[in-house]
This record gives sequence, C-alpha cells and structure tokens, in this order.
Amino acid sequence: MLIGYMRVSKADGSQVFDLQRDALLGAGIPADRLYEDYASGKRDDRPGLDACLKALRKDDTLVAWRLDRLGRDLRHLVNLVHDLTGRGVGLKVLAGQGANLDTTTANGRLVFGIFAALAEFERGLTVERTRAGLASARARGRNGGRPFKMTTAKLRLAQAAMGQPGTKVGALCAELGVSRQTLYRHVDPNGALRSDGEKLLGLGRRRPHLIPNPVQVGA
Repeated sequence: MLIGYMRVSKADGSQVFDLQRDALLGAGIPADRLYEDYASGKRDDRPGLDACLKALRKDDTLVAWRLDRLGRDLRHLVNLVHDLTGRGVGLKVLAGQGANLDTTTANGRLVFGIFAALAEFERGLTVERTRAGLASARARGRNGGRPFKMTTAKLRLAQAAMGQPGTKVGALCAELGVSRQTLYRHVDPNGALRSDGEKLLGLGRRRPHLIPNPVQVGA
C-alpha cells in the first residue's frame, strides 16, 4: 500500500499543498492516505508525519514529493529510512534531487547507502571541527562550554532581592536569566554570599586579620 506525506512551512495561505497533492495523487495514492503538516523543516513536532509513520505497515511504501519535504536534515533522513527499512517499509521520492529514489529496489538501496555514508562523513567532520576548536581555545587559555550567566550586577540584585521576604525565587531567576541552581550557588536564601558569589566578586574566603595586643606602657 502507498501512503503519501506532504509538508509546507507556512499556514497563512501563502504556501499550498496543490503541487505536492497532485503529484502524489498522480502516483496512485488515494486522497484518504495523504498526510500533511504545516511546519518548518527544522521542527521536531510534526503531528502529520507522526500519524503517517504510525499508519505504515510492513510492505507499505511511504511516498514524498521531494526529500526536503520529509527530513529535517541528512542525518534525520537517514535515520528515518533505517527505521522504515527495519519495519519492512519502503520510501519513494517523486521529484527534486532525490527523484526516482525507491528503497524497495536494489538501486534505490544503493543510492541511499551513499546518503548514509555522506551523513556519517558530515558527522565526523563536525566532531573533528569541534575538537579542533576546543583544543585551539584551550591553547589560548580559554575553556570550552557555555559562559557563566551570573554577573556581578546580577549578583548584587540577587543579594538585595533574596533578603526580601516577598521575593519569589522563580520570578527572580527569570528576571536575571539564571537557573535556580546557578542562583543558589552564589547566594543563600537570605541573600548572603556563597563561595561562587565570593569568587565572582573577587572576595575569596579571607582569613580574619589578627589585631595584636597593644603594648602596655611601662611593661
């Protein structure tokens, strides 16, 4: 059984399904077996695609007008086809760069094997670039990762706010743009500085100065 999937990016009427629908109907897919989404290609939440994938059974074929209507990116597309293949479901593409791709045939599986190899190559390059960037940053004295969100100005505001009985921690965190964990690493519930707060303000944990006993006159 053939099942079709369509997607357009906008739901404001500026994009329509007409071209995709006509192509899928022309490929022999009944109108009641067409699934659709109004969603950007980068979005994970596509209820139409989810329903389409659930409807597919062994020996069925998923048909799309073009590859970019189906996958978010190359890796997502490869993973999707691997999942379909494991379920005994084929994929057929009607137009675009993947035109005439049909994983139910030997040639189609060969072509998609090339896609899978390209996806793995792309992933390897990304990992390599990331490692090289981190190594370069470390060589210049910088550590990778996200920067701290707490600043001295935010910390002073947090100190003042946490000392007030009516302060709601969740609202304060939202206003400052920090998580609860970050907030409580820097100040306690009463607004007193903790170790991270002292470090941020450059205070550290100073040892109290010992005041020498005054010299007694005539001793």
